[in-house]
This record gives sequence, C-alpha cells and structure tokens, in this order.
Amino acid sequence: MARDQVDMTPIESRDELVAWFEAGCKPKSKFRVGTEHEKFPFRVYDHAPVPYGGPRGIRALLEGMHELLGWEPIMEGENIIGLADVTGGGAISLEPGGQFELSGAPVDNVHQTASELFAHLAQVREVARPLDIGFLGLGMTPRWSRAQIPVMPKGRYKIMTAYMPKVGKLGLDMMYRTCTVQTNHDFSSEADMVLKMRVALALQPVATALFANSPFTEGKPNGFLSFRSEIWRDTDNARAGMLPWVFEDGMGFERYADYALDVPMYFIKRGDKYIDVSGKSFRDHLEGKLVPGEIATISDWANHVSTIFPEVRLKRYIEMRGSDGGPWRRLPSLPAYWVGLIYDDANLDACWEIVKDWTAPERQKLRDDVPRLGFKATIRNRTLLDLAGETLALAEKGLVRRKRLDRNGRDETRYLRPLQESVARGITPAEELLDDFNGPWNGSVDPVFFELAY
Repeated sequence: MARDQVDMTPIESRDELVAWFEAGCKPKSKFRVGTEHEKFPFRVYDHAPVPYGGPRGIRALLEGMHELLGWEPIMEGENIIGLADVTGGGAISLEPGGQFELSGAPVDNVHQTASELFAHLAQVREVARPLDIGFLGLGMTPRWSRAQIPVMPKGRYKIMTAYMPKVGKLGLDMMYRTCTVQTNHDFSSEADMVLKMRVALALQPVATALFANSPFTEGKPNGFLSFRSEIWRDTDNARAGMLPWVFEDGMGFERYADYALDVPMYFIKRGDKYIDVSGKSFRDHLEGKLVPGEIATISDWANHVSTIFPEVRLKRYIEMRGSDGGPWRRLPSLPAYWVGLIYDDANLDACWEIVKDWTAPERQKLRDDVPRLGFKATIRNRTLLDLAGETLALAEKGLVRRKRLDRNGRDETRYLRPLQESVARGITPAEELLDDFNGPWNGSVDPVFFELAY
C-alpha cells in the first residue's frame, strides 16, 4: 500500500476531486512505468514469519536498510514503518503482516525497472542475511495460519483489521497473507484513460492467469491456482471488482470520482493520528459533517482513493492489480506485458477489438473462473491460454516498436520470456508448484522456501 499523502489543501467541491484525477494527464513523451512488488519475510532457520520487534525483526531490517541506503525513514510515533527516497525514487513500506513492499520509481522503460528491482533485492539481502531473514516470492503464504502472522504497528491497519470482517469473509487473509506485483501506467487524456481502463479491466484475468502463484494454504493445496485472486472476491465488494460501469457511456474522470465518493471510507489522518471513520461517506466529509472541526483535504482524497481495491484502479495513473507476487525473474514481466499492450496505440486498439463485444456478465464470469481454472478459463469459446498467447504476441511487437534499448542493444522483449515459457507449456506457475508438491517435494511445501526465495 502506498505511503500516506500529505497535502492539507482544503477541498471545497466535487469539481476539485474530478480535477485531481484530470491532473494525471501527461504527454506521451512523459509516460512512465512504475512497478510495486511485495514479498514475505521469513526466518531462514525455521521458515516462521518475522515479528516487527526484537534484534532480528522487521524494525531491525528497516533500520539496516536506512543505514545502507540513506533513505528518509517514515515514522509512525516511535516506530519506523518504511523508507522514502527523497530524490524522487521509490519507497519501501510494510503491508499489515510484515510483507515488504518496494514501490518503484516511475521510470522510462522496463530495463530501468528491472535494474531498480535487482538493486533493491541485492540491498535487502545484504541487510537481511545477518538477521537470518529470507524473502519468499509467492501470491499467498504457503504455510502460516492467520493467527501466526505478526501485526505491523500502523494505525491504518488497525482500523482496516476491525472493519474487514464486517464486509467480507476473506479481507483479513488479503491483508495478512497475500502478496502482489502491480504496475502503474500513464494516460494522455480522458479518452485515453477510458480506453486503457476498459482494456485493462477486460484483460486483467489474463494477467491473473499468467502470474497465478498461490496454490497453497497452511501447508496444503487450497484448490486454486490463484487463491489470492479468489480472496479478492470476498474481501469487500463495495471497493473491489471489475467496475462494469467503466464500459458504459459517460465514463470519465467525473464518473470515477462519483464512484470513489460512494466507496465507504476507512480513516482520515491528522498528523500522526488516524481517525477511524470506517463505513462513513466522503460526501459527508466534503460537507464537513464527518469529524467536528475537520474539513476535507487533498490528502484525505488521495488516501481514500488508495483504499479502493478494484482489479484496475485509477489514481493520477492507472494501476494493474490482478497479479500474484512471484519469483524475481517474473517481476519485470508484468510491466513489460502492459507497456507493450497499452503504450502502443496500434496494440491498444487491437486489444479493444478483442474485448469490446464482451458483456459485463461474461467479463465477470471470466474473472470469477480464473482463480481456480487459470489458463483453462474461457470466454466466447476462447481459453485464457489462447488469449494469453495472442496478447503476448501483441506485447512483443509493441515492445519491438518502442525501441527502448539497454546498453547491450537489447530491447524490452526479453522480459516477456518467463510468460512466453508458461504459455508454451500451457501451465501456470501455480501448476508447476503443484507438480513439484505432488512429485519431488513429497507433499511438503517447505521446499518452496528454497525454490522461490529471492
């Protein structure tokens, strides 16, 4: 989850909320890509979760990263809860159960994202190794029960933890037991944003299948290929899902702002203090009715928008949210896939041609089927494997046309290779893990702590 925003400019009207989204428009020459990924810290010697405190805890890890990088610590009271690169780079933050997140800087190309990622993993390993901490690249913790997982000392998570069971059965699993990789992309105009949102929502199940990597719960197969994706179906349906109205006439910044206004709030933040307003309306906050003496601010809106969790989220950029976390080699594949598809005008149009006739119930069924079926899910008599192959071929052409070369003269297509290998084999990463579990691992998930460690 993103770092909380700090901009106490008062908001006086709905129009300012719409303008906040619109301010994200930028010329194509300024388009960037940002990649965020989460990973599970574990104790190397017994594969248990890592507590926040103590000489070998998450706090010690963050303090070590601070000393190594010199990034600015993000504090909540006495506790260090993250780090920010004040030169405009990335940030390191903690998810509720200690999942360690790198929010990458917005960069020009996938080579830079990959370099940033590999540098980050090398730095984290350097600090973590003496602490006996390892990191696991999976979409869901394969072994730990919810009761075993430590709680990070962040005020927003306390509020969310109390609220989640009121609105869905699996919200606490989402918070404490899952990891994702997501990418953030720019738009040049309202029309460009709408087309990208529609294509991204319709094709998000393809990315879910390509990255499906959460087949185990508490040491056993859970019956899904992406249980992380399944969890989102029963987390909080007022703030998650496939946003069918995005495909209706009249979609634009205004329509998204109205949607966000209707999503119940979690909190407002004043200084270091989180004020619990869970379930309340931002419309009431806008009218000064929520907290006596508090008026709505730009920060409140930015923080509220970051607590909405659809498959594709609009901020001042578009976030692709459908993919499980995974091993390091696959992480740059996600930005490569989406950059190749939506930063190339011919491909964006080609993708729209593929999905434009799909109905809202068809899109929903595909999204509902993919956690269990992966590449075998179908829409209009086409398998997701077929769609993955077609969209990967488009992405490859798009990346060739972009001509972003690294210092060895290679373009960005090489980052698609892990995905192309999955499609060639016709199986998701989760199915490979299940084959290992049923074969060489002899029914144990423990080898995953070696095989998928960073």
